[in-house]
Amino acid sequence: MTRCNVLLTGATGFVGRAIVEELILQKYNIRIALRNICTYVPRGVVPIKVGDMLIDTNWQNALCGVDVVIHAAARVHVLTDMAVDSLAEFRRINVEGTLNLARQAVSAGVKRFVFISSIKVNGESTAHGRPYTTADEPSPVDFYGVSKYEAELGLLDIAAKSGIEVVIIRPVLVYGPGVKANFLSMMRWLNKRAPLPFGAIDNKRSLVALDNLVDLIVTCIDHPAAANESFLVSDDEDLSTTELLQRMAVALGRPTRLLPVPTGLLKAVAVFLGKRDVAQRLLGSLQVDISKTKETLGWTPPVSVDVALKKTAEDFLSRQQY
Repeated sequence: MTRCNVLLTGATGFVGRAIVEELILQKYNIRIALRNICTYVPRGVVPIKVGDMLIDTNWQNALCGVDVVIHAAARVHVLTDMAVDSLAEFRRINVEGTLNLARQAVSAGVKRFVFISSIKVNGESTAHGRPYTTADEPSPVDFYGVSKYEAELGLLDIAAKSGIEVVIIRPVLVYGPGVKANFLSMMRWLNKRAPLPFGAIDNKRSLVALDNLVDLIVTCIDHPAAANESFLVSDDEDLSTTELLQRMAVALGRPTRLLPVPTGLLKAVAVFLGKRDVAQRLLGSLQVDISKTKETLGWTPPVSVDVALKKTAEDFLSRQQY
């Protein structure tokens, strides 16, 4: 079977590296767009230096002969944001840079543009038992979510005017081997066997294993029903923060030491400490309904939550220094 030619942006990121590995396994012809050719490039992958992703970036060499673009590069959350106008900076890369690439993809004859967006386009939280769907009115809150939504609108407009097929994928929180940020912090605390005050949290949150997200992205490369559609993606099993900690502890082979502190008290302490956003992520709900994704594409997540947590834990433990 002859595989199409794929250009991937964001190939050095957490999700991008996993996409490259899967594309290699499935024998796609792969090009990766890089700022600088100074990182390890897997065998059989063609690196193309394009520089920064801006409104005037020249993609001509990278796009020549390409059938499908998978656009995973973006400006994500910046802990110490020094930009004078943060929203403008997000728009400069995530909107203007994305649409510049898409317009040049049209000119180059690219057939499909797969855009990795974010659940933040929908919003930051859901009422318990009322998950987001793609039919919901988008309600982004932060600058990142706003920029992703504006990019989606621009891409759909380009598709309507040109005929290029656009596929939009909105992942929830992604975890897997090499995960960073809050998920990594959670594993560190569990690995230390530290008692944690999260034993009585009755929320529900959707997560997506890296393997499941990558499987969906690759499915969308050439699935005929994916054209000009938007998809939410998760593991299709929602967990409370308490359940996640319990199952992650099992994956790590560590005892669960969770104290049943009332949620109301945790919220009050978080607000007092100026950590309202942290409290929302730990105590609030954010669920997605992936029925459309499953029905439209005939797709189901290939990896279970417990298998994915075990894989994540094994990678974490292998990196620890004793």
